[in-house]
Amino acid sequence: MTRDRGSEGSLTVFVAVLAVALFAIAGLAVDGGRALAAREQASAEAEQAARAGAQAVSVSALRQGRVVLDPAVAVADADAYLHQIGAHGSATATATTVTVTVDAGVQTTILGVIGIRRLAVRATASASDQHGVSEED
Repeated sequence: MTRDRGSEGSLTVFVAVLAVALFAIAGLAVDGGRALAAREQASAEAEQAARAGAQAVSVSALRQGRVVLDPAVAVADADAYLHQIGAHGSATATATTVTVTVDAGVQTTILGVIGIRRLAVRATASASDQHGVSEED
């Protein structure tokens, strides 16, 4: 009885490759879920900062009967809100809209084993000042 010596260890290689693939899938599930949660948090922070900036109505324009934003104050208010909550981002504003982008990230737990140490997330939100009735009840 002779054995085929060329196939020894082939099962071990298959199991090792399969284990790495399963580990990567588990990492995507766990760390990917954490990244999605971080993105939702960043989105909520961007929305709140945009709302804070959208309250900066220009007083001089309001005295003239126009409702527009003061872009410099709107950006300052949005940035102040981001600083207050410890978020990293940037704000821009026009006379009608404030846009805030928040950058965040999450340290990986499982994907770190294969060299992916951090997953970056970014969220952007806009807000504009509304006045009067915009639709019927």
